Amino acid sequence: MADGNKFITRGVRSMFLSTAFFFVANVFVKEVSHLPAMEAVFFRCTIASVLCLIGLHRAKASVIGSNHLILALRGIFGTIALFTFFVTLHNIPLATAQTLQYVSPIFSAVLAIVILGEKLGRTQWIFYAVAFAGVLLIQRVDHRVEPFYILLGVFSAFCSGVAYNLVRRMTGQEHRLTIVFHFQFIGAIAGFIAILFDWVQPTGWDWLWLLGLGVFSQLGQIYLTDALQREKVAGVAIVIYSGLVYAVVVGWAVFGESQSLLTLGGMLLVVAGVLASVFNSRRLERRVEDVEATSA
Repeated sequence: MADGNKFITRGVRSMFLSTAFFFVANVFVKEVSHLPAMEAVFFRCTIASVLCLIGLHRAKASVIGSNHLILALRGIFGTIALFTFFVTLHNIPLATAQTLQYVSPIFSAVLAIVILGEKLGRTQWIFYAVAFAGVLLIQRVDHRVEPFYILLGVFSAFCSGVAYNLVRRMTGQEHRLTIVFHFQFIGAIAGFIAILFDWVQPTGWDWLWLLGLGVFSQLGQIYLTDALQREKVAGVAIVIYSGLVYAVVVGWAVFGESQSLLTLGGMLLVVAGVLASVFNSRRLERRVEDVEATSA
């Protein structure tokens, strides 16, 4: 549930923490780009699954859950989103990959119309068009990025949007660790099958990066699930963009990834389009709440 008219609600705070943890995890993914993407998925999800089981045991919560189909679908779409994002992250600059993932709130809000019955204002479509214009600008001016990886990044964002809405669908019905566990378990199984056919032996620091990937991803997933169960999808979308500055800086400082002014402009269009949509959504929500309070 949202905390009244506050902007920094518990859901927003959880999304801030989630964004920070996921950003660190993404840096670790970039560090193991020489390993197959599904191998990274396997380690990430296996470590997170173990942490989930420990947490579920301490919380005395159900491992199986009751919404079996929705839990399975959330795990499947989450795994597809994770794999395609890792492939994207392995092949294009960190900040560009993260920007493409920022399109997910657009898909989340649109899909919420069908999955959750939430409403989407007419002006929001304009803001989404601005965001997609930013994606197209990045693709046209950044010649390091092949169109295939742009499309793959957008597809990953779409699958994330589906997964976010499935999490929202289970609000108040499942323990957050139960939801996270099903995602991680399905990802671990898919990753295990993949490494049977495509395995590269990790060496040296790889083990530390893979361990950190699992731990920080698990923390990010827990707080993401908490945020999505407390707020409407659009309500916490703004916080995701706090990671873009870090992605640009770390991409430049650690991985030597420079960005042209036009590429940065495309990133800003993506952020501006979705932020405008979020602010518009919150404004409309407050207007409805004011009308309901007046008529009560």
